[in-house]
Amino acid sequence: MALGKTIKIFLIDGDSNGRMSCELSNWTGKAYKIPRINIKECSDRDDLNNTGIYLLFGKDDEDNDLVYIGEAESVFSRLKQHLSGKEFWNEAIVFISKDDNLNKAHIKYLENRLHDIAVTSKRYKVENSLIPTQSSISESDRAEMEEFIGYVKILVNTLGHKVFDEKRSVKVQLKQDIFCIKAARGAEGQGEPTSDGFLIFKGSKAAHLITASLSPSLVKGRQKLIENGLLVDRGDYYEFVEDYIFSSPSLAAAILMGRNANGQTEWKLTDGRTLKDYETTI
Repeated sequence: MALGKTIKIFLIDGDSNGRMSCELSNWTGKAYKIPRINIKECSDRDDLNNTGIYLLFGKDDEDNDLVYIGEAESVFSRLKQHLSGKEFWNEAIVFISKDDNLNKAHIKYLENRLHDIAVTSKRYKVENSLIPTQSSISESDRAEMEEFIGYVKILVNTLGHKVFDEKRSVKVQLKQDIFCIKAARGAEGQGEPTSDGFLIFKGSKAAHLITASLSPSLVKGRQKLIENGLLVDRGDYYEFVEDYIFSSPSLAAAILMGRNANGQTEWKLTDGRTLKDYETTI
């Protein structure tokens, strides 16, 4: 069972849209969330001249989430370089050690591992042009750095970015916990509700044809999934080639079945209960 944690967030400038520092109880690490427009003001943060790792967040022209993951022996100096070197980002999250316990080998290890986790989660497009090289560190240091990564994941999520989160629920899924749809035109899918909306599992089959009444916005959204290679034509149906999160159960059901749908009643457990029944029954 996961234990509760206390996070201390300090608004450095007294502004919820400005700079903030974050700390976890009983952890020697520290995080900063810094808007791009406030980077130059960070000369007043002496610890940002320390060794650390950082993440740059932004969006592309199609509103897709982007992240760049880096390391530096002076994080503040590197962030100032990125003001002219990289245009896409509008926010940075930085991690340092309060006891100066992170060395160059540590941050190279963290950079590589966080890059790998971000790529695997497939939530954000990772902007690094090269895969960071993983340093060789001792077994005890690896254990410490893996614990550090756990705290990084908690704080990055708390600060508004699920870049390191698995799309599927962390708990072990039992068959009776999975919601299903089997409908006309080859539609047959499985999924689960999540904190982000509704997740359709990889391998689910979307209807090959759509109805004439399907709303234009849904037609456009479905076509975008096909163009982006997330829905692949298998002849009699389209297959989801990776887990995909929709903003609502109804959107997920409509894309899957190729018609307008109420996801609260279309998604059902193996015992016949609808998603609506599942969510409203205590």
